[in-house]
Amino acid sequence: MSQGKKPPIVLAGDIGGTHTRLALFSGKTRPPEPILSKTYASRNAPDLSSILDDFLQDAAFDISGACFGVAGPVTNGVSRITNLPWEISENHLKNRFQWPRIHVINDINATARAIPLLQDHDLFVLNKGIRLSGSPIGILAPGTGLGMALMILHHNAYLPIPSEGGHMDFAPNNDLQVRLWQHLHKRMGHVSIERILSGPGLVTIYSWIKQAGLAAEPPALAQRFKNEDPAQVISETAITDNIPICVLALDIFLSVFGAVAGNLALAGFTRGGIYLGGGIVPKILPALEDCKFMSAFEDKGRFKKTMQQIPVTVILHKQPALLGAAAFALTNEI
Repeated sequence: MSQGKKPPIVLAGDIGGTHTRLALFSGKTRPPEPILSKTYASRNAPDLSSILDDFLQDAAFDISGACFGVAGPVTNGVSRITNLPWEISENHLKNRFQWPRIHVINDINATARAIPLLQDHDLFVLNKGIRLSGSPIGILAPGTGLGMALMILHHNAYLPIPSEGGHMDFAPNNDLQVRLWQHLHKRMGHVSIERILSGPGLVTIYSWIKQAGLAAEPPALAQRFKNEDPAQVISETAITDNIPICVLALDIFLSVFGAVAGNLALAGFTRGGIYLGGGIVPKILPALEDCKFMSAFEDKGRFKKTMQQIPVTVILHKQPALLGAAAFALTNEI
């Protein structure tokens, strides 16, 4: 940015199946700080443009560029959101809003771009390990769906490699998980990891436990499900009230989570570390600190000692995808 030139104002978005988060950022600070932000319920709107119209009513700024991290694959600047009936197109948004530069990237790509900007208080170390500078990094983020990505060092900066790894096959690791897989396979055919490792996936695990008669559902819990987010009720109740059906559901979730994170670490040989993000992870931190996640992460046979050396870190920052989208937009502006 040349001397005397005003810092650019960019619009960043984190577009998910549950929430759409928008914010304006200035290039003045590092990491960039939002100067205006709003959160919308995605399913209450027919498309992203209608949400942008509402947001921009209060945005009396000259916007020089925008970047949207979206929960779905992006091809040639177009994405169809996996858990939402929206199509988002760079060309459509550019024609509609007339911003000079618009980027649509995968939301885990956006989260990955935030990692170099995160500070100590934004992170919680689950396994210190031995971090090897310059080695690949892996990101796993369960929320409404399951995001997965790798980062590799390229020209002295980390470059995200987005993936749709959440739709890979779920591979059960014990008899209980085999029974769960069989139940889901009969119901839906292909069973992806996302069917287990997501907010809806935790509810699926709970429902199967109840249906299989493995644990009883307390009447008070059934009542709470009518008025509250079921996944949040299950995880909170497992941690705070120790109700058996919720504890078992969260235990299965954590074991699968650890195994999948370990698989990603092996696939990318992520000696730079594994980062756990998404909306669910910070809420279940006390359970993650228990041994179930790390036991499953390390349980890779002859590679167990290697797995113990891989750092595992929880992202505590509330909106890393929004921060990463802003960083991407600003990088392309300055």
